[in-house]
Formats: sequence, C-alpha cells, structure tokens
Amino acid sequence: MTTVLIADDQPMQRFGFRMLLESQDDMTVVGEAGNGTEAVGLVARHHPDVVLMDIRMPGLDGIEATRRIITSGARARILIVTTFDLDEYAYEGLRAGASGFLVKDALPEELLAGVRAVAAGDAVVAPTLTRRLLDAYVHHLPATPGAPAAGDPRITALTEREREILTVIGQGWSNTEIAARLHLAESTVKTHVTRILAKTGARDRVQAVILAYDTRLVTPT
Repeated sequence: MTTVLIADDQPMQRFGFRMLLESQDDMTVVGEAGNGTEAVGLVARHHPDVVLMDIRMPGLDGIEATRRIITSGARARILIVTTFDLDEYAYEGLRAGASGFLVKDALPEELLAGVRAVAAGDAVVAPTLTRRLLDAYVHHLPATPGAPAAGDPRITALTEREREILTVIGQGWSNTEIAARLHLAESTVKTHVTRILAKTGARDRVQAVILAYDTRLVTPT
C-alpha cells in the first residue's frame, strides 16, 4: 500500500486528488496540507511514501517545504505538481530534492503512474525532459570555476564505467539507450545505475542528472 500526503492550498484540488488516489486498491491518503508548514509537520507525523506537493502555497511554499522534508531525512519522495512543465519553479523543486514533477492538467492515469513510479524510486520526468529543464535554467547553478568533477568525492568514488554511465544519464540517455550504445546488457546497466545512486547519495535518477550538471560532467547544450 502506497501512502500519500497531499499538499495544496486549494481544497477542491485536494479533494480531486484524494478521490482519484483512494479509488486505487494500492493507495491511501494519510493527510492533507494547505501550506508548506503543514506539509512538513504532517510528513514528520505520518511518514508517507509520496507527497504530492503544490509549488505556490501561502506562507512556506512547496519548494522550501520540499527542501526541509529532504533535509530532515524523511523517506518520503516528493512529486511536484505545477501549472507549467518548464518553469523555474519546477526546476527549483528538483534542485530541492523532488523526484519529479507533473503538470496539474495531467491525465488521471498519468498522475497515478507518477505516484507509483516515485514510490518505487523511479523518476517521473523523462530523462530528456529533465535535461531540457536543466539546460533552460542552468544559470541557477552555483558559479564554481574550473572542473570540480575531478576532485568531487561523489565522483571519485565511482569506477570509470560508472562515471561514464552517470555522464550519459546526465545527457538524457535511457537505460535501453545506454545498453545499446555501450554494448551492455540492460540488467547490467540497471546494476550500474543502482550503484551510482548508492555511491553518490542521489535519491533517484533525476537527482543523478542534477549531480552530473553540478560536477560539470555534463554542460548545457
């Protein structure tokens, strides 16, 4: 059973999400929050698997709430729900530690698939879309001179092959594409990805893409 917390300042939006989620045999809603402060408190109380997080809420917004939840070490994975698929708010949400984002006009089956994917540890946004988002807002990256990848402990812990795979993950390659282009079995690629996430501390594939940008393994096109 996947437990979900809904954070949105619009009661009707929360009601719609709840009705959809609780129509599924494998999902249950454990709480609703009308702002970011409530969301942080309810996550600490209920320990949900997934948080549907609106960005624009009064007081503490969804981005800062996401940051606080991730920093607290909570197991919850954050699925940002936004009005636009490529705005700086969605970008900042991913940077804060969200596992992906959906637009509010997504189809019901897309939302349900997104919740299941996030609960399973997968990224909701497609890798190529993640790269497009990061390319669009790469000016928000810290202005670190040089090429920090060489000495970054998150990168030095990787084998040469793992570093190669992290680089192409950052370039938007799927596991199938990595397997075909690097002449590897897809199961081998999945094993490498799992090890990369464990060694770097990245929560999921989206955070791995961000890491590839942060460490300059990948530069914007």
